[in-house]
Amino acid sequence: MSETKEKKDIVEKEFVAFPDVAADVINVLLYQGERMADKDSLMAGPTESVYQGKKKLRNQYEDICKYKFADGAVHLMYLIANQSRTDGKMLLRKAGYTGGIYREQYEGKIKDACPVIEFVLYWGENRWRSNRSIRKMFGKKKISEKEWKYVDNLELYVFEMRRLPKETRELFESDMRIVVDFLAEGASYRSDRKVVHKAALIKMIKVLSGDTDVDGIEDWLEEQGIREEDEIKVCELFDQYERKGRNEGRKQGRREGRKEGEARRLVKDVESAMNFFRVTLEKACEGLGTTVQGYEKAREICLESEAVL
Repeated sequence: MSETKEKKDIVEKEFVAFPDVAADVINVLLYQGERMADKDSLMAGPTESVYQGKKKLRNQYEDICKYKFADGAVHLMYLIANQSRTDGKMLLRKAGYTGGIYREQYEGKIKDACPVIEFVLYWGENRWRSNRSIRKMFGKKKISEKEWKYVDNLELYVFEMRRLPKETRELFESDMRIVVDFLAEGASYRSDRKVVHKAALIKMIKVLSGDTDVDGIEDWLEEQGIREEDEIKVCELFDQYERKGRNEGRKQGRREGRKEGEARRLVKDVESAMNFFRVTLEKACEGLGTTVQGYEKAREICLESEAVL
C-alpha cells in the first residue's frame, strides 16, 4: 500500500470511528434516519479476523467494527468498510470478513453470538458499477433456478457518499453532514453548522479533495487557540484554514521568487563573463566563485519558469 493511500485510509477510519459519527452513519444509511443506534450503545470491536491461507493462517482487517449493546449484551455487530475505488470482488471480501467473525463466534472467541451487518462507504468519484449480489457476480454462469435455490444470495450494501440525495444528506446530525454536503456542493459550500471534531474534519475534507498533507493540523488549531470543546461554525473554521493556506502560498511565492531571481542573476553573470572575457564555462564559474553544477541548476530553474509562463 502506498504511503498516500495509507494516510487517506487512516484519516477516513479516524473520522468515521467517532461514536457519534458511526451512529449517525448507521442510522441514516441503514435506517433512513430512524435512531436505531446511539453513540452510547456502540462500542468499538476488533477489526482483525483470521483465516486459513494456502500455507498458514493469515489475518484480515476491516476498517471499523462497532458492537451494539442492548440489555447488557451484544445485540448486533456492524462492520464498516471505506472504499476509494470500485472493487469487483468486494463481495468475496465481505464473505471473508463476516465469515471470519462468525467463525470466531463459533469458536467462542467472541462471548455473545450475534448477527453481523456489513456495509461500504464508497468515496470514489466514479460510479460503483461492480457486483452487489452473488447472483449478479455469477450471472453469466449457466446455473439453473433449482441450483440457485440453494446458493446463499450474499448482498453488498454500498453507499456512494459523493452522490447521496439531498433528502438523505439532511438526515445526518453529526459532522458527516458537513462532509457529504461539501462533496455535493464543492468549494462553494458554506454552512453555519457547529463543528465537533475539528482536526478530523479538516483532514477528511483535505483527503477527499485529493490532498493527503494532513500533518500539523492539530498544531495549527492549537496555535489558533481552537480547542475540540470550543464552539465554532464550519464557515469560520474553513475561512481560517483557507487564510492559512493563502498566507503559506504567499510566503512560498516570495521564496520561489527570490530563488528564481538569484538563478537569473547567476546565469546572466556567468554568460556575460564567458562572452566578455572569452573564457570557458568552467573558467567563468571559477572566477565568479560558483561551480558548473551550480550554473546548470540555476539555468534549469530559469527554463522551468519560462515553461510555466
